[in-house]
Amino acid sequence: MPRYPSLLEINTRPWLDRLSADAGKKVTLADVGDDILDGLARDGFDWIWLLSVWQIGPESRAVSRQNPSPWRAECEAALPDLTETDIAGSGFAIADYKVNKDLGGAAALADFRSRLAKRGIKLMLDFVPNHTGLDSPWIRSQPDFYIQGSEADLAASPGNYWRAETDGGPRILAHGRDPNYPGWTDTLQLNYANPALQTAQMAKLAAVAKHCDGLRCDMAMLLLPEVFHRTWGVTPEPFWPKAIAAVREAHPGFTFMAEVYWDLEWTLQHQGFDYCYDKRLYDRLCHADATQIRSHFVAGLDYQDKLARFLENHDEPRAAATFPWPQHQAAAIVTFLSPGLRFFQQGEAKGARVRLPTHLGRGPVEPPNPTIAAFYARLLAVLKANDAFRDGAWSLLEPRQAWPGNPTADGFIAFAWEGAGEARYVVVVNYTDHQGQCDLRLPFAGLANKTWRLTDEMGSEFYDREGAALIDPGLYIDLGPRRFNVFKLESWEA
Repeated sequence: MPRYPSLLEINTRPWLDRLSADAGKKVTLADVGDDILDGLARDGFDWIWLLSVWQIGPESRAVSRQNPSPWRAECEAALPDLTETDIAGSGFAIADYKVNKDLGGAAALADFRSRLAKRGIKLMLDFVPNHTGLDSPWIRSQPDFYIQGSEADLAASPGNYWRAETDGGPRILAHGRDPNYPGWTDTLQLNYANPALQTAQMAKLAAVAKHCDGLRCDMAMLLLPEVFHRTWGVTPEPFWPKAIAAVREAHPGFTFMAEVYWDLEWTLQHQGFDYCYDKRLYDRLCHADATQIRSHFVAGLDYQDKLARFLENHDEPRAAATFPWPQHQAAAIVTFLSPGLRFFQQGEAKGARVRLPTHLGRGPVEPPNPTIAAFYARLLAVLKANDAFRDGAWSLLEPRQAWPGNPTADGFIAFAWEGAGEARYVVVVNYTDHQGQCDLRLPFAGLANKTWRLTDEMGSEFYDREGAALIDPGLYIDLGPRRFNVFKLESWEA
């Protein structure tokens, strides 16, 4: 696994539904063609995250189908010809960590994982620690694993509590939620202040880890003692450090990725997570403030290397619908040519515009956008072909004014990458809506006394420059709005 791998998120149920429609027969994970897996390998993906492979029960599915706003409204917006059977239930309202039989079951998943491994690709699955679906066997057998409510709670806040039938009689249990929003009514909230629940969840986590090489942990920060106390008024013992350590003892090298917000990335990294969502970078790219974006990269690599950087995922709007062209290109260059895990979503590289709710088992057919597809094909090829971007040394470059009184240098974001031998690259983006100029003092050793050819890996430009000038005053850049270069440096004699 390279230092900076690439991951593709695949929404499993709609993906297999489309493959089944194309094949004219039911396709399970075991039936996914080798040509498709070969394509994932050719695109350079090191990880495939299969979203929503676990069993969803009828109680949670019924809530998904009956909820008029926002869930059903989102489903109708994404799929205008929506039918009742298209709403399969949220992949985050898990009844049990058994592979959904409609996907082929455990044997099909094991076959899929084995075929990925032959191509050097690892498999990531979901773990949803905060809550279960309404159909979990624990509701009947272990109701004390859940946050308890009262009749008064149910009457005062019916959207946050649910009357459950348990082996010991009816109980009022809380729906899963975070402290800022109402409850997710197809789920029930687990109580991490109960030591028995933590023990059971550790066992569950160990069992799930046998099916994959890594887990994406949903809303992982909700289990932090201070966050849990803010939400529920009780303070649990820390869960993640001991749970992650136990999994790694059984499965050395196992990978954990946290969905995390509220600037808690550093906290979860120190509790054992290999990668944490970098929502802050995404937000800054949306707001298009180059100075703020550049400041984001000042942090040390001990932090940045453990960030998962994305332009979209199943929770965010599609990049093609969020970033106008060519800002989309500029944002992609910044995101995917910076250090950390490169996190792509299925359909992103074809310009898909419809965000698919996780409740759906079928998606719309969207024709690819040829301009976006060509750009991403080139970008993925550059990432795969150049080891400097996957295992090299990265540094942030400081754009300097090209001449006194020219403030446009502030609109640039620039990186240097250095790999084995003389593998050297400069990535520079004008992340503004106006023309800009800057000088970049290149940090590479041995530049002086040579002529260097700079070839744009993402375009057709090339320039010859004297090495001494690349050191001082630096590489002169003049780029139009949202334009970029990915220069490869090679020593060259005219």
